[in-house]
Amino acid sequence: MKSIKVLEMLNKIPKGRVTTYGELARAAKTSPRAVGQIMRHNKWPDKYPCYKVVSSSGKIHGYAGCLSGKSIRTKEKLLKKDGIAIKNGRIVMQRYVHRF
Repeated sequence: MKSIKVLEMLNKIPKGRVTTYGELARAAKTSPRAVGQIMRHNKWPDKYPCYKVVSSSGKIHGYAGCLSGKSIRTKEKLLKKDGIAIKNGRIVMQRYVHRF
């Protein structure tokens, strides 16, 4: 099942790194939209850190479903706690992106 594979891949993202919907989709052989839906319905955010998935532009969004509807501010706090710098709602992708 692709959703389990995608969720398990989240645990391979090192601390201080993020990945994109597209990169995760490529590695799991699915679509970025499918990855978005999997993140949205992630019922175990403590086990599968969906906050580490961002857009390819580095923009932080798409956090309404993960962590029971918490805000983008929550996602930013978790990313900052991981040591990821955020400026104007974006991450410098060249510095922090994890590729599978």
